[in-house]
Amino acid sequence: MKIVKDMIAGKPKAFNFIQPDALVIEALSMLNSVNLSYLVVMEGHEFKGIFSERDYARNLILKGRSSTTTQVQEVMSTDFPFVELNDTVEYCMNLMNTRKARYLLAFGKGEFVGVITIHDLLRQVIFNREEVFDHSAAKQLLDADESSRVF
Repeated sequence: MKIVKDMIAGKPKAFNFIQPDALVIEALSMLNSVNLSYLVVMEGHEFKGIFSERDYARNLILKGRSSTTTQVQEVMSTDFPFVELNDTVEYCMNLMNTRKARYLLAFGKGEFVGVITIHDLLRQVIFNREEVFDHSAAKQLLDADESSRVF
């Protein structure tokens, strides 16, 4: 079964870092240049939060703030579920679903090692569906999904 460590190792080295005191306009420019929907906010080696397109829309635009005067730390998100390197892909999927999260923060030995996104999990399911779930867990998820649908 695939684990967080495998997903992190299979991802390109992260380059989407920004300082908490950077201006939002700089973060937007960086989001555009790296073609991602989020930036990892780091101060030195310490994880501070994530700045995403959603943070921009909800915490800046809708509140009438200016991207040229607002710092990333003022609008970034900080409340994300954590996973450890030995947690399974299945655990990550369940955690993301129950917490309604878009991102999971991966830590190893207390150190921030990366971000797991819904896209990372979907890639694992698509490319390794036999290794990601045991068949009984997959059946339980499918059965639960079918019983909760409203037609």
